[in-house]
Amino acid sequence: MKAVLQRVSSASVSVTSELGDEKVGEISQGYVILLGIAHDDTTGKADKMLEKIKKLRLFPDAEGKTNRSITDINGEILVISQFTLYADCRKGTRPSFTGAASPVLADELYAYFIQAALPHFAKVNSGKFGASMQVQLVNDGPFTVILDI
Repeated sequence: MKAVLQRVSSASVSVTSELGDEKVGEISQGYVILLGIAHDDTTGKADKMLEKIKKLRLFPDAEGKTNRSITDINGEILVISQFTLYADCRKGTRPSFTGAASPVLADELYAYFIQAALPHFAKVNSGKFGASMQVQLVNDGPFTVILDI
């Protein structure tokens, strides 16, 4: 399981359909989490990822040092499914996604991750699995980290 965390002051996600763009998620201060799921991922790995995300100290304290966690600031999260985090570009010019989970497993673990996150964050929003999405965000810092569990 891979996650790209972007510290944001605000973010939103819209889904494109034949009716146009529909906003399906929005947060204020917190993280946009781009979540990639591999074929060997489990709910246990999702739980470990959530624990790491909760405890990471990526927000500034009164002295401006990155010393506060998302739970310390009562932050929000916006979770976006991102199978392309498993793109393998080592050979040729077209990425291979063989490391990514099947859509069935990925959808199941994505939904699990979101449900498991609900009790731990001030607000949990998400994109729509498998949809064409537009993510808008205001990076804070910018501050971006990559986690691989």
